Amino acid sequence: MAAPAHQGNPAAEQGPAGDRAVEFERYRPLLLGLAYRFLGSMWDAEDVVQDAYLRWRGVDHEEIREPRAFLIKVVSRLALDQLRSARVTREAYTGPWLPEPVATDALGPMDTAELRDTVAFATAHLMERLTPPERAVFVLREAFELSYEEIADILGATVANCRQMFRRAGQHLAAGRERFKPADEDHEKLFTRFLAAAQSGDLAGLTELLSEDVVAWNDGGGKVRAALRPVLGRAKVLAFLTGLLGKYEVGATRILDINGAPALYTSLDDRSQLTSLDVRDGRIHGIYSVLNPDKLTRVPV
Repeated sequence: MAAPAHQGNPAAEQGPAGDRAVEFERYRPLLLGLAYRFLGSMWDAEDVVQDAYLRWRGVDHEEIREPRAFLIKVVSRLALDQLRSARVTREAYTGPWLPEPVATDALGPMDTAELRDTVAFATAHLMERLTPPERAVFVLREAFELSYEEIADILGATVANCRQMFRRAGQHLAAGRERFKPADEDHEKLFTRFLAAAQSGDLAGLTELLSEDVVAWNDGGGKVRAALRPVLGRAKVLAFLTGLLGKYEVGATRILDINGAPALYTSLDDRSQLTSLDVRDGRIHGIYSVLNPDKLTRVPV
């Protein structure tokens, strides 16, 4: 992955161009968070936002009444186009594709529960089930509270169609989505118990923490060895975890604030991984482990 070619320091530009650049920078965190929710990749989100900036510089600003609305429209359309092409690439990805973990403070405003929930790792992974238009409608309506009329204008669809897509998106996500997350301190305590039980080989302790239908996803991207298919069910996940711990020596561990929730960064011999948990009713329903080193560049270790 190549980093996006940014234009230097926008604030250094002079005159009207400099004023426009400074105004754009006010919205950059929000726009990055928006594009990430569409794409699940901060690399791609940065490309989209940079493209939006170039378009912002080229328009007649006297005709723009609401810069925020204008930029949300531009970024949404660019991200939707990018998502359509990204889906083709992800179909050929080696093993399960998981979103890129990103430090929470790099994902823009988190003023509402919906903004926080739509960057949660489990939700970002579940959104891969949606069609690109469904994902766009869901993000714009759920996280950014746009009206159906505004969404219809962005997508070039009817209001009725957008309402239908939002309803379908909710139905697709409902089976695997839990809106009420544990408090961060409870999440960290569960991580601590999970790690202690795993490192000590405490199968009874692990069994107590895992739901019967727990699923473990491992994203190595063909760069490092990882399970090429999801590991399904408590018994298989237990066997998988104990097999890993018997094979690799666990090094340093840290709990980090990633995608709006605590996540566990672990060193295993000559590789690292970032693990997020989907916790419901005090048990672990999903284990998401990103081992692909290209996806760990946003992890603040």
